[in-house]
Amino acid sequence: MNAALKSPQLDSTLDADKLAQLARLTSGLSPADLYWIAAYSAALAARLPAYAGLAVVGEPSAVPAGQAGERLSIVYGSQTGNSRRVAEQLAGNAEAAGLLVRLLRAGAYPLRELAQEHHLVVVISSQGDGDPPDDAIGFIEFISGKRAPRLPQLKFAVLGLGDSSYPKFCAVSRELDARLIELGASRFSTLGEADVDFDSTAAEWSAGVLETAREVLSVPAASARHASPLHAVSAPPQHSRDNPFPAAVLENQRIVSRNSDRDVRHIELSLEGSGLRYEPGDAVGVWPQNPPALVEQWLSTLKLDGANEVEHDGRRLPLARWLSHERELTRLTRSLVVAQATATGHGDLQRVLEPGQQAAFARLLESHQPIDLLREFPTSWDAAQLIAALRPLTPRLYSIASSARVVGHDEVHLTVGVVEYAAHGSVHYGAASAFLAATGDDTRVPVFVEKNERFRLPADSSRDVIMIGPGTGIAPFRAFVQERQATATSGRNWLFFGNRHFAQDFLYQVEWQEALRSGALHRLDLAFSRDSAQKIYVQQRIREHGRELYAWLREGAHLYVCGDSAHMAKDVHEALLEIITVHGRQSAADAKAWLAELLQQGRYARDVY
Repeated sequence: MNAALKSPQLDSTLDADKLAQLARLTSGLSPADLYWIAAYSAALAARLPAYAGLAVVGEPSAVPAGQAGERLSIVYGSQTGNSRRVAEQLAGNAEAAGLLVRLLRAGAYPLRELAQEHHLVVVISSQGDGDPPDDAIGFIEFISGKRAPRLPQLKFAVLGLGDSSYPKFCAVSRELDARLIELGASRFSTLGEADVDFDSTAAEWSAGVLETAREVLSVPAASARHASPLHAVSAPPQHSRDNPFPAAVLENQRIVSRNSDRDVRHIELSLEGSGLRYEPGDAVGVWPQNPPALVEQWLSTLKLDGANEVEHDGRRLPLARWLSHERELTRLTRSLVVAQATATGHGDLQRVLEPGQQAAFARLLESHQPIDLLREFPTSWDAAQLIAALRPLTPRLYSIASSARVVGHDEVHLTVGVVEYAAHGSVHYGAASAFLAATGDDTRVPVFVEKNERFRLPADSSRDVIMIGPGTGIAPFRAFVQERQATATSGRNWLFFGNRHFAQDFLYQVEWQEALRSGALHRLDLAFSRDSAQKIYVQQRIREHGRELYAWLREGAHLYVCGDSAHMAKDVHEALLEIITVHGRQSAADAKAWLAELLQQGRYARDVY
């Protein structure tokens, strides 16, 4: 159905000109947009009111009671885009099978409709210590809270995405599944749980859900829509996660001082000919290659020959190629720890996997890379067994640091903190950051654009914007300020930035000073933690200026936070609760509720990692 994705040919009364026009209109649209158009067109053909409920962004319109019982609602909560991709694939297959489908991100789901919902699928990830994605917090809190309605009419299915290396693997999906049962709903498919390498598990679960949904909704196989061969309609190539664009490197510039103990790069990539489009708030996905030095460390430690070919999952590649391009070498996982503990029989390694040792296991994950485990607990590895035990290499997401209105649609900028440090007697690397730092004029970087609908500038350009982005978390706010200046918005822009040293780590210092002079930036507050005896962080600056920040929020400002999720984002959240309590004269419970409401409204958005 999507001329923008392939070149479909449909038996139709449309002539070649109309087919070409349709291809132009759908070019560049997301799968969710296309599902909406398909439902809208079907509604027109059936002389029904146009059903706007399929829109992913925004609040759906009311649906006739009969139609509500016949549709399948698919809701996703996604932090990095994985749950969204699974949900979009399921929605596409369900729509092709003849089901009436609406696809919604959790933050756009109209909670008042839950009591009338009949068939619901939720695909949701768990973050960090069992937390829901930011965009799903309101959805989860409503269903978990006292205001949730009884749901005896609801049949549902839940798929959780998570990382089994963490103790609260798929905690959000497990709790949601149990809560829906508690509210009187019934499962039409068992709870699914997918680990980091989720593709095959998610596909198998989705196929089962679709088969059962067709039975539950009484949709016969004959109603499925079949595409017939038609005349070709040319369409631009579509690049995505599974078909990345080989972007040329236009610039790779270090943007910290020579004597800084950190390396941060400003990377500019060419998107010319890709057809990729982005907005401020989106991310670029980079398919990395593991550093050659790290690959050599593995081969040397395990005494394996990188030239030997290894067959796995129907593919045959040299071992060095598996390690450099296909397998995760920098992220320690539970599966690898289990395999190493089994192979070595080492008591210390086995104990950390025992029940009740979650804290010790978390410390191991934080302090060790896989190479450290191989050296500390040595054992012989067969090359084929090693490749089977390692997870596939996954793309890394980088917040976009440019506005296409300023730099052009054929160019995109990134701010990359290079991970390279000494530990356990050797140099350690980050896969993607080391890969990007080493790029030059002859390098092609496989990239795609990851949309981030929950991290958008306000549609009302008169709204004020508060941006909190220490370190490389500054990246999206460079794009925000560029965009706001290019579109001549009337709203004010306030930036909080922090790093270690003013003289060494003030990222984009000249640009921010010029933005202040030109009026593109109205206020800049800085926190450099190592320039004084007492460490100062952005959360201290937030508290110092709490009265004004709270006043901005009360007047309708949008608040954005980008950066480290483990520490900074939590500390900033606590500081925000404190200023709301103090300057808003609210109880702790009311402050929490008000901040949650801002999150639900999209006026408090976080891009954390």
